[in-house]
Amino acid sequence: MKEKEIKKNFATTSEGIIQNNDSEYVRLVSQISGLWEKAKEKAAFAVNTELLEANWQTGRYIVEFEQGGNTKARYGEQLITNLAKDLTRMRGRGFSRSNLIYMRKFYLTFPKSETLSHQLTWSHYFELLKCDDPLEMQFYMKECIKEGWKVRELKRQINSSLFQRLALSTDKEGVLALANKGHQIQSATDIIRDPYVLEFTGLPRQKRYKEKDLEDALKAHMEQFLLELGRGFAFIGRQYIIPIGSRQFKVDLVFYHAILKCYVLIDLKRAEIKHGDIGQMNLYLNYFKNEICQPDDNPPVGIVLGARKDELLMEYALQGIDNQLFAARYQLYLPNREELQSQLDNLLNDTY
Repeated sequence: MKEKEIKKNFATTSEGIIQNNDSEYVRLVSQISGLWEKAKEKAAFAVNTELLEANWQTGRYIVEFEQGGNTKARYGEQLITNLAKDLTRMRGRGFSRSNLIYMRKFYLTFPKSETLSHQLTWSHYFELLKCDDPLEMQFYMKECIKEGWKVRELKRQINSSLFQRLALSTDKEGVLALANKGHQIQSATDIIRDPYVLEFTGLPRQKRYKEKDLEDALKAHMEQFLLELGRGFAFIGRQYIIPIGSRQFKVDLVFYHAILKCYVLIDLKRAEIKHGDIGQMNLYLNYFKNEICQPDDNPPVGIVLGARKDELLMEYALQGIDNQLFAARYQLYLPNREELQSQLDNLLNDTY
């Protein structure tokens, strides 16, 4: 706890117990408080390390027992079921059949325990092990460590097929790089996803809604929206006013990207993106370049986000535009994971 916070706490303490202006005493409390905070962090890390090791060793024991020839034949398919019953009776919760199956898979997937990351918990690995594709698992593991995703965030990214959506926007070499290094952001194209999945808004897929409804839902679920947008986005504001001459225009959502060091403007369209929407966004980008961006800012990025887009129309609408302007789709429901994986398999078919 910082000394300022401690002093603030002292001010509300009963009179006569603590001397408010005793700086040496404040420092003492700060030192002891900081000591215990670090101790708790180290203890949590140590506990997590031991739990991961125990889960890994449990998986190893099961696999080695299964490889025991006559012993394996004697227990057969009932081994995991019997273990679950006996270990639960002896040790209590945590040894369900499902858990033991994943501990076994944990060892088979990571046969060398030194390759495990102790930045992740067993709950993280439990979700990662649900990925059948090793490239997909490796990608989520890299991103989870890099981004510090909690288990809930990891589950959402897996359910929204983030790996498949990003992988299908690149080539075979790009897919391998994605799996080995995670999602690298080096240019504006790296922050674009098509489609964006906005299932967290709660808007019904079939019901008619206004663009303001979508904007309100995104604002209300900004944490989830930032997770979907990806790394580096900071929210600036909504309905950002752009005064040009005697007229006023409004950008639905404005962000600043800390990695690319540029503004990102998003305009929402409830239905199909029209060519006029592209021209309007180009106007916004020109204004930002001339009036808002600082000398050390990179040129702004514009994203027109609609429920549908005509690829050929967008190709002609974007032709000749110097600004970094993109048209992308969103959907209010999770994508069909099997179809995306099938497309990815076709892309990688002659790689393996």
